Amino acid sequence: MLNNTAFSLLELASVREGGTVKETLNNSLAYAQAAESLGFKRFWLAEHHNMEGIASSATAVLIAYIAAGTQTLRVGSGGIMLPNHPPLVIAEQFGTLASLYPDRIDLGLGRAPGTDMITARALRRDDMSADNFPSEVHLLQQLLGPMVEGQRLRAIPGAGTEVPIWLLGSSLFSAQLAARRGLPYAFAGHFAPRLMREAIRIYQTQFEPSEMLDRPYTMLGMPVVVADTEDEAAFLATTSHQRILALLRGHPLWLKPPVDSMEGMWNMEEELNVKDFLSLAAVGNPDQVKKRLEALADQLKIDEFMFTIDLYDPQKRIHALELLAAMKA
Repeated sequence: MLNNTAFSLLELASVREGGTVKETLNNSLAYAQAAESLGFKRFWLAEHHNMEGIASSATAVLIAYIAAGTQTLRVGSGGIMLPNHPPLVIAEQFGTLASLYPDRIDLGLGRAPGTDMITARALRRDDMSADNFPSEVHLLQQLLGPMVEGQRLRAIPGAGTEVPIWLLGSSLFSAQLAARRGLPYAFAGHFAPRLMREAIRIYQTQFEPSEMLDRPYTMLGMPVVVADTEDEAAFLATTSHQRILALLRGHPLWLKPPVDSMEGMWNMEEELNVKDFLSLAAVGNPDQVKKRLEALADQLKIDEFMFTIDLYDPQKRIHALELLAAMKA
């Protein structure tokens, strides 16, 4: 049963082929508003840089935009790539967001730069900053926590807001760190499902209770394409296939219209690589997708799913939300 499993969304602000950033962000807001009206719990925005077709690089700015246009939806980062930013700046940004939108802001943190090394250097951070991830997470916890006597480094705004910190990852490192720190954990199955079961097992079995959590809280990110019929879902899923193919080829990541067949668009090796990338995806009619989600929730003790829904037609995306929400009715 999915009644006790929360549903949330991850948004990359994908620009449709021939579209504009403004249209994309307007569609993202309408998508978030629909999710809120249907009872979805969170709406997170990913941080990506120097990627044609992805408009979520100024993540904190977009969080403010979505939060301003909604009322109850939790809005956050999925995630902020910590190697790209000084922890003090993140604490000030998210402290400001939490002051504007109390009890609605989440801070999901990733350990990778989320971009190529040329862009990472352009962001003016040390190439070794990923190695400092545990200490920088700890510093963020201090900066967002209550101020203590004699504390010289302070985030203003930020101190005392206690913005919830989540650790995101696609490997075992963040799972171990989240367990050790007693933090909620989100596995990035939407793009790197290979270590999913092992990472979740480590997090859940090694979890140490903290002031934030007394038990592990597991979120699973996964791609979903749900439509009224199995055939329509398979057709709509070719948009994701085209985009991952473009990613593997190093091409711009414009969201392209679905096609009747991918035959002739990829070679055998590319087809295998795209399908491996999307191997966790739930694609089908509502009954098929519901069974897939129920199996994962039961087998892995998932508390919350965070869906990526890469559909070309904004109205088809909103209809997918309606179909997902009905699974919990």
